[in-house]
Amino acid sequence: MKPDQVEVAVFGVRHHGPGSARSLLAALTGFGPDQLLIEGPADADPLIAWTASPATQPPVAILAYAPSEPRRAAFWPFAAFSPEWQALTWALAHNVQVGFCDLPAAHTLAPETATPPSPDLLAGSEDDDENPGGTGPRRVVRRDPIAALAEAAGYDDPERWWDDVVESRSDGSSPFPALIDAMAELRVALPETDPAMAVTESRREAYMRKTIRARVSAGRRRVAVVCGAWHAPALTWPLPPASADNATLRGLPKTKVTTTWVPWTHARLSYASGYGAGIASPGWYDHLWRAPDRPVTRWLTSVAAALRTKDLPVSSAAVIEAVRLAESLAALRARPLAGLAEVNDATLAVLCDGDEAALRFVTDDLVIGQRTGRVDPGVPTVPLEADLLATCRRLRLKREASVKLHDLDLRRPLDRRRSVLFHRLRVLELGWAQPAESEVASRGTFRETWQSVWRPEFAIAVIEAAVWGTTVATAAAARLIDTSEQGSLAQITIAVERALLAELPDGFARLLAALAQRAALDVDIVHLMDALPALARAHRYSDVRNTDTSALASVAATLVVRICAGLVPAVSTLDPDSARAMRQRMDRVHRATGLLVAGLPEAVSSGAPPEAVSSGAPPEAVSSGALPVEGESPRRRWLDALSGLLDRSDVPAEIAGRVVRMLFDADRIADGPARVHRALSYGASAGDKAAWVDGFFADGGLLLIHDVDLRGLVDGWVAELSDREFADVLPLIRRTFSTFTSPERRQLGERLATAGPGPGPVAGSPTYDLELAAPALTVVDRLLGLR
Repeated sequence: MKPDQVEVAVFGVRHHGPGSARSLLAALTGFGPDQLLIEGPADADPLIAWTASPATQPPVAILAYAPSEPRRAAFWPFAAFSPEWQALTWALAHNVQVGFCDLPAAHTLAPETATPPSPDLLAGSEDDDENPGGTGPRRVVRRDPIAALAEAAGYDDPERWWDDVVESRSDGSSPFPALIDAMAELRVALPETDPAMAVTESRREAYMRKTIRARVSAGRRRVAVVCGAWHAPALTWPLPPASADNATLRGLPKTKVTTTWVPWTHARLSYASGYGAGIASPGWYDHLWRAPDRPVTRWLTSVAAALRTKDLPVSSAAVIEAVRLAESLAALRARPLAGLAEVNDATLAVLCDGDEAALRFVTDDLVIGQRTGRVDPGVPTVPLEADLLATCRRLRLKREASVKLHDLDLRRPLDRRRSVLFHRLRVLELGWAQPAESEVASRGTFRETWQSVWRPEFAIAVIEAAVWGTTVATAAAARLIDTSEQGSLAQITIAVERALLAELPDGFARLLAALAQRAALDVDIVHLMDALPALARAHRYSDVRNTDTSALASVAATLVVRICAGLVPAVSTLDPDSARAMRQRMDRVHRATGLLVAGLPEAVSSGAPPEAVSSGAPPEAVSSGALPVEGESPRRRWLDALSGLLDRSDVPAEIAGRVVRMLFDADRIADGPARVHRALSYGASAGDKAAWVDGFFADGGLLLIHDVDLRGLVDGWVAELSDREFADVLPLIRRTFSTFTSPERRQLGERLATAGPGPGPVAGSPTYDLELAAPALTVVDRLLGLR
């Protein structure tokens, strides 16, 4: 076909711009092409048909990845106001042939030409400073062509110039001829200075021209090309000879890739996300696209509604005044329409009363926006993703870009199933849901709190996790089994706990066998102490989840026996840092043995090894039969071991103080205050005394508040310190008091302010009627399992 019989119209756009999109639709309607080519990976053409599905709602993104190495991936995002998205939907609605024309992802993701990309690296820009294929975190410093045009027009802000010239246009007039002329001049004035980027750009433009030629050769007479404005001058018709482009593309490496649609978010379209082709205000641009008539009035009405959700009073009169102020500012600044700067100034001055924090909320919630797209469930994806989507639908969970708290009551079937899903995702290291602190005060094991926030890069994490299985349950179980084969003792115990929480019985059985074997071979008491807390927590959950954990409890009881046997040498002659680490381990073991008090089988509570429980053989017949076997619970055995550390001179002061505190709280010793007095009165340096105090009183604010004698001892010791001693021990004392809660510190200060010097009761101290309190104390004892 002769060149004069073909008409090729090139429309250079800025990605993610509502003004560009509106002008493009008008230009396409006027041109009437029979072939539409859009900048995007050419091997993603099979995905185009899904854009017509009502179930696909932008923002969405094309994800291309190498199946052999899923982290080698790239995204091409689209918003509702993106010119490329509008071009796709226009072509499908008008039955116009449409396809992508950029360099295929099979080339851009080939390892010979690129480094593996970060999941946060987003692709698809003509004027960004990133590799457009998303194949490496290479960042190039070059002059922004939009900034150059803005400077020539007398603007100091390129964003404001583009808004005035293109984005704020509502008449649909075409800016494309002028933009092509301007970009042609800029390509001469601002050539690419980075050699690698120049090669990438030349390959992309060569492939685009090759695609145009192919469509013309196929008989297309009116071809429309939608591309980044920077590339537009290189694609204008007539094109240069094909020989040079063929030479540029010859020998390009290639790899197998898979493409699919994934949900995207407005937050990931912003500059703040690190997206090279990002925009400052996705939410504002989305508003300009959806509300072309009276955009300022409608926007400020939305701002007022958002502020009211935060209990900030905003009246209708304030909204009217804010609209007037924004329009007046636009007139003073000689702008054709009030832009985001004017609207934000009016919002801050009128609606937020100058409160910057309120304006930041508006920025995060509306200017950037929290909108998350949706993809048609029929879009091809990995089986694991399909199973996850189906599970979320059954459990009525939405994958949202905004942070959401889930307070789960495990006694409710729906909440329990949600908990199981969250725990399985945690096993697979999918960061969608993470444990969080609950706003509801509860110490029961029937309540869990999770915080969920969906990020687009989790799509890659799901693809990576698909190597473990086709469903969430099978993948999580396989991942845990792999841990049992390769992990340390502490890792296996954590995996056991997660297997119980995630209700993975197959994985639990394999892990339990590996745990028993690894625990029998590991002789390091530190490893044993690190492993016990997870086992105790897992045993506790049997009360809520109805899981048989008798075998697990037997392993835990055996660990307690071995820990107690090696405790004395483990805590002797430690330096201060090691002593602190050991004290923290002892705290965790102390809490763990408290969880193991009730519900243990008889053989377990006697300290028998797990082999004896499972086989019925007497303990002495087992390889570990040398361990003591007595009629003791793990808690009692642990307290006995702590009693053996009392009055030993080789035990560090911090651990010695902690041992006294543990035994005093357990009513194993009655002379706790006397031991505090001895520790603070003589025979040790001020530093050792401070370490002893830290060990005894850490997390013990209530003890100091209500025990007048102990409070007087510590107060008197501090008062008797010399200035130099006080300066030396102050960091340790502050560390101790930092473990107290704010109310505890306040009450302690009030008590000390009214107390006399030294030990002894103070005037006004409360007295207790133990006879009157006896019924309540009986109930508390029963709740704690003491009766």
